[in-house]
Amino acid sequence: MAEAHTVLGEQVRMPVEIRHADAASALFFADTAAARELLAPAGLEPVTVLGRAILSLAFVRYVDGDLGPYHEFAFSLMARQPGRKDSTGAYIHWLPVNQSFTCEAGQSIWGFPKLMADIDIMPVGGGHLCDVRVDGEFVVSMRVAGGLPMPGGAGGASIDAYTHRNGTLRRTPWVMNPSAVRGRPGGVRVELGNHPISQQLRALGLPRGALFGSRIGSLAMTFADATTVLPTREAR
Repeated sequence: MAEAHTVLGEQVRMPVEIRHADAASALFFADTAAARELLAPAGLEPVTVLGRAILSLAFVRYVDGDLGPYHEFAFSLMARQPGRKDSTGAYIHWLPVNQSFTCEAGQSIWGFPKLMADIDIMPVGGGHLCDVRVDGEFVVSMRVAGGLPMPGGAGGASIDAYTHRNGTLRRTPWVMNPSAVRGRPGGVRVELGNHPISQQLRALGLPRGALFGSRIGSLAMTFADATTVLPTREAR
């Protein structure tokens, strides 16, 4: 693993630190067959609960970090490597951002599926709304209502992020340290356009009620360097 990467002529040292951000996220049950189809090219399989896959949508406003300020929307599925215990992670399927430096860094360092998009994040009626458009086409919006205060450290996790780019599966250690967390069952509204990503979300069962929605008022994160994941025999 490299101690630093060169991105658009600038040095990005590992690990990358996000000192302050705020975020909103939601968890949904999803159609397992559709999730399995999306994960198959990466050689992963869906993690299921009560026979359903787990889908996460989130939006983040990065304020102070090593990659600069930007907005991001994340579409991910809980996944694991076939035949490997303790390999559960978040497979990042789609990750639009609104700044070119973080877009290039995400692609070249970690293999994140970042692309440029218009991402508007705004407070609305006690909650927050995110609207995503790609090349002027509406893709998705998500509104997360305000919730009840949650204990300190709620939402904190050390979880690996899986990415699949140019035929290579990578795994990136990802640590979150949240504060000022509010959450509640449901409380999320999703609207979809006609973009291919919108259709993938429909195939997974959206729009539907969320299992849980949360808002993080202050979030620090650390991303380590990525490692290449060799396929299991089942995936070869």
